[in-house]
Amino acid sequence: MTQNHFNVIVVGAGISGIGAGYYLQKKCPNKSFVILEGRDNIGGTWDLFRYPGIRSDSDMNTMGFRFKPWMGVKSIADGPSILSYLHETVKENDLNKKIHFNQWVNEASWSSRDSQWTVQVENKKTQELQDFTCDFLFLCGGYYNYEEGYTPHFAGRENFLGQIIHPQKWPKNLDYKNKKVVVIGSGATAVTIIPTMAEEAAHVTMLQRSPTYFLSAPDEDPVGNFLRKFISSKLTYKLVRWKNIRFQWWFFQKCRKFPKKVKEFLIKQVREALGPNYDIETHFTPKYNPWEQRMCLVPNGDFFNAINAGKASVITDHIDRFTKKGIKLKSGGEVEADLIVTATGLNLEVCNGIKLEVDNNEVDISKTMTYKGMMFSDVPNLVATFGYTNASWTLRADLTSEYVCRLLNFMDKKGYANCCPRTAEHVEPEGDWLDFTSGYVKRSMHKFPKQGSRDPWRNTQNFPKDVLAIRWGNIDNKELKFTALEN
Repeated sequence: MTQNHFNVIVVGAGISGIGAGYYLQKKCPNKSFVILEGRDNIGGTWDLFRYPGIRSDSDMNTMGFRFKPWMGVKSIADGPSILSYLHETVKENDLNKKIHFNQWVNEASWSSRDSQWTVQVENKKTQELQDFTCDFLFLCGGYYNYEEGYTPHFAGRENFLGQIIHPQKWPKNLDYKNKKVVVIGSGATAVTIIPTMAEEAAHVTMLQRSPTYFLSAPDEDPVGNFLRKFISSKLTYKLVRWKNIRFQWWFFQKCRKFPKKVKEFLIKQVREALGPNYDIETHFTPKYNPWEQRMCLVPNGDFFNAINAGKASVITDHIDRFTKKGIKLKSGGEVEADLIVTATGLNLEVCNGIKLEVDNNEVDISKTMTYKGMMFSDVPNLVATFGYTNASWTLRADLTSEYVCRLLNFMDKKGYANCCPRTAEHVEPEGDWLDFTSGYVKRSMHKFPKQGSRDPWRNTQNFPKDVLAIRWGNIDNKELKFTALEN
């Protein structure tokens, strides 16, 4: 074997890849592995995004790793604190020696004859190409294009005299003090940026096409902070983690079963925050049901506080074009701006944008079906991590890493070299990868695998069910075909 052969190659050193490294080291100590990271630092999202106010939109008791308690007082944490937590995890588990930086994976080709993947890697500093080989490929590079965010076409963009910035490419030391800012979008990024920018900007306007649901909550967990006074932080973390998991699941089920009642509750909360004279119907009453799109968390009501203080405002309208001074609206009005922030979303990618081949045939992932939400029909020895949309990403990432380790150990025990999901004849594609109506999801679903008509060909957004199926369920399955290495 060459020096660049490993039992497992992990792609990505963000929250998923770091978790994968931990589990491989702990559960599969005899397996050699490497983590290939395309950038020059760990952290993924939490190192890439540098916009004002960046924070988690899930509580850290569920977004943190199962194996490493979150020790911060704030359960809704800022980006630098999360990045520090990830660095601690890497250091405590001596994972630095496993991570190769500036290693961008372009393509991967599976050979059934050799029972291995050949992975083409580009050094981002030298542009040199190098091949790695592995028995198992574990994709943990997230779900969106790191190079470029999504920006729709805006007529007249070239006429605007101020700056136009996408949050994914935030300039260092950007000065927006006393400037008029327009933030296009009403998702989690916009709602995070606006309260922080409003502290120094002359005024910040959120310009949205349609409203979003908001849920206001404290950034500290009072139960966790109370328990920590009497019991260990480790036990507190476990208890609060399960409390929050249960709440997330309960609330999601309420949204699906009783959408009208939940909608009334959420709108009432906004009305109480902004007062009876605010036009809640226009700006904060979505036409879709709760959790058909991701809900925006407002810690301590900071977004509403900025509006009440007169430092921020909301306009619900469509953009006609950019002008020299700002944005002309379809309704005829114009919003003046010195700075425009296009918080218009991400470009979703499947399999980290890597070109995949199986026996010299290019794989079209959109023609496959998902197996347990992590493997693809007729693609051997490959798992891709994709977290939850209705709960914290890391809950699913942890489960996926645990499953990979169980799978590898099962294959070793049985003498298998390959595993490959194969659909039965009576299993038909039935529905998109995600049952979600957000624009950034809908415009990319054609790239993703389909769900099947039954388990295990469903992308389950159900953590309790997944715990049973993925953490404790049988690895051996008639629709996961195993073969031994031929002599």
